[in-house]
Amino acid sequence: MSDYYDVLGVSKDASTEDIKRAYRKLARKLHPDVNPEAGEQFKEVSQAYETLSNPEKRSAYDRGGAGAGGPGGGFGAGFGFSDIMDAFFGQGGGGRGAGPASRTQRGQDALIRVDVDLAEAAFGGERSIQVDTAILCPTCKGSCCQPGTSPQTCDICHGQGSVQRVVRSLLGQVMTTQACPTCRGFGTVLPSPCLECSGEGRVRARRPMTIRIPAGVDTGTRIQLASQGEVGTAGGPPGDLYVEIHERPHPVFSRSGDDLLCTLQVPMTAAALGATIPLETLDGAEEVDVRPGAQAGEVVTLKQKGAEHLRAQGRGDLLITLEVVTPRDLDEEQEELLRRLAELRGEVRPSGKLSETHQGVFSKLRDRFSGR
Repeated sequence: MSDYYDVLGVSKDASTEDIKRAYRKLARKLHPDVNPEAGEQFKEVSQAYETLSNPEKRSAYDRGGAGAGGPGGGFGAGFGFSDIMDAFFGQGGGGRGAGPASRTQRGQDALIRVDVDLAEAAFGGERSIQVDTAILCPTCKGSCCQPGTSPQTCDICHGQGSVQRVVRSLLGQVMTTQACPTCRGFGTVLPSPCLECSGEGRVRARRPMTIRIPAGVDTGTRIQLASQGEVGTAGGPPGDLYVEIHERPHPVFSRSGDDLLCTLQVPMTAAALGATIPLETLDGAEEVDVRPGAQAGEVVTLKQKGAEHLRAQGRGDLLITLEVVTPRDLDEEQEELLRRLAELRGEVRPSGKLSETHQGVFSKLRDRFSGR
C-alpha cells in the first residue's frame, strides 16, 4: 500500500489545511470527469485524503494501522460531496446552512455637513440642527408587524432559513443549499407587515438635535457622535453620526492652522512716526503698536489671540501684516509740505529726479557719459 503522505505530496507534519490544499490540487487534475484515465489514481488520492483529513484516522494510520484507505474504502467513502465541491470551487456545495439570518441589523453611519462661523470654529459652541435619518417605527416599535401580530415560522424551510436543491455539475447531480426564497433566509415570514414602515421596523424622519462644536475645529474636521446615526432594520442598534465642519469665510480674518491672519492699513505718516491703531479682533478691541519707520509687509504678532488648539491647551497667534497707504489727491499745502520734507531728507530734486546720494549705479554712469 502506498504511503498516504507521498500520495498527497505532503510531509508527515503537514497541517490539516496543507492536506486539504494538496487534495484540492490533485482532485482538479485527476477526477474521472476531467481525466477518465486517472480513475485508480484519483481513488487512491481520495483514500489518502479521507484518512489524513480525519484526526482520529490519521492518528491510527501514523501508529501503523491500515487507516480508512484500505480495501473497500473507495471513492466517496467517509466524506461527502462538500469535500469534492470544495476541491473544484473553493467552498462546499452548501450556500447558507448556518441557521436563519437575523432581521435585526445595525443601522448605517450617517454624514452631515455643518457650516460654522470663524468664531464658532475658533472657540467652540453649541448648534441646533435637523437630521434626516431613520428612526424606530412608532407603530410597530421595531417588530416589523402590525400591532397584535408576530412573525410566523416559514412553511417552506421550517425556520431553517435555507432550502436544498439538486443541481447538475461535473460530478453529476449535487445537493446544494441556498437561502429560502419565501422567507429570504430569515426563517420567518410576516403575515401582517406593519403598514407604516412596510415591515422594516424603521421609518424616515427629520430629527432635531443639539451638537457641541469643539473649540479649534477647522474645515474638514469630522465629529463622531456615537449611536446617533440611522436606526437599523427591525429595531437594530443605530449607527454613528459624523458631523463634518465647513468654516465660512470671514471678511477680515483668515486661518493658517490655529493662527489668524489679517491685513492692517497704516497711513504713511503713522508708519513713519509710529502709532497705536485700534483693531477689532475676535476677542474684542485690541491696540496694535506700529513702531516708527514700519515698512509695508511687516508683521505684528499678538500672542494667544488666535484659535484654540483642538487637542491641546492654549491658542494660536494673531498675525497682522502692515499695509502702508500712500496718500492721494493732495492739496497744495500738503504737497508743498511733502516736497519740503523730501528736500530736507535729500530724497528728490526740485525737478522730481532722485538726488545724487540716492542715484543708482546705472543712473550715475548715464549722467557721466552725458556730461552732466
